[in-house]
Amino acid sequence: MKRAPRLGVLAVWLAMTLLACSPWKAEAQSCQTVNDLDEATKSAITTAAQRYFTMAAGGDAESLKQNAIASLASNFTDVEGSVKLRQERLAGTPATVKSAFLLEEQGAAPDPHAEFFCGVFGKNGPTATAAKFDLMNLPPGKYAIVLMEATSTKGRTYFSPVLQVEGTDWKLAGLYIKPAQIAGHDGDWFVNQARQFKAKGQMHNAALFYQEARNLSAPLSFMGTLATDKLYDEAQTAQPPDFPAEGKTTELIANGATYRLTGIYPALEGNDLDVVVKYQVPDARNANQCFQSNMAVMKALLVKYPELRDAFPGMNSRAVDTNGRDYSTLLPMKDIK
Repeated sequence: MKRAPRLGVLAVWLAMTLLACSPWKAEAQSCQTVNDLDEATKSAITTAAQRYFTMAAGGDAESLKQNAIASLASNFTDVEGSVKLRQERLAGTPATVKSAFLLEEQGAAPDPHAEFFCGVFGKNGPTATAAKFDLMNLPPGKYAIVLMEATSTKGRTYFSPVLQVEGTDWKLAGLYIKPAQIAGHDGDWFVNQARQFKAKGQMHNAALFYQEARNLSAPLSFMGTLATDKLYDEAQTAQPPDFPAEGKTTELIANGATYRLTGIYPALEGNDLDVVVKYQVPDARNANQCFQSNMAVMKALLVKYPELRDAFPGMNSRAVDTNGRDYSTLLPMKDIK
């Protein structure tokens, strides 16, 4: 899972120094928070965001596509899939605008790594309402990021449209929809559970629950706040060195074979939060061989980390090859022997 960008004091100081010493950089990017916007701009942005929420809540992906910028409309599969997957969490409930940001990227070509520092940053780092956004290959233009939430019988859901102005219209440039609660629990609950596991010395369970807490703490993976910064620092104190994390792989020996693990993380499977283990295989199209290796990896993982049985009702073992194909096996913990 990609972590939200950190806003540590050193990073903020460096960013401010670069902005102060490089006038071109200051001119290239700017950001305003919702409190900085004039009423007309604020109204136009939030009205457009609410309109797109209504379309998504009604499952109207076609209207969303018609109101999208050309580059998004030409590759709309991910947005359409997200709307289909999350529509029942949005239907029949209003959305509340929690915050909004106006971003402007100038220049003549897309920025390979655009960083926006939004709000007030004090001597000790970001304030509670400040945020940082890391955006890759961002074309020049004026953008708005609107953070919204909706609460239905399915739980609380983040709805975050990214808008780009074209003439007087705020077109859809991106859409991110994800649960703010998993199995009825929010990020604070997962933090408390992680702390309890840590206190018991179950550092692997603690690390996985910190992962889920971080996932639920921000609506966007490319957004950093004071809260995500603090949570990242706390989670680092429980990160076991023998777990794959942030691009680092680890090895697991099972039935005399060595498997390279690329990820271990929690994921919602139906109504249960299970643990997922991903590892590399030469070819995931060999179903029988992948099933056997999936079983071996699950058994070996529980031998190595028996504490996982205390935290998760099931495990999903995923064999993934270099072409991105995968073969998954999901079993309840009680059936892994």
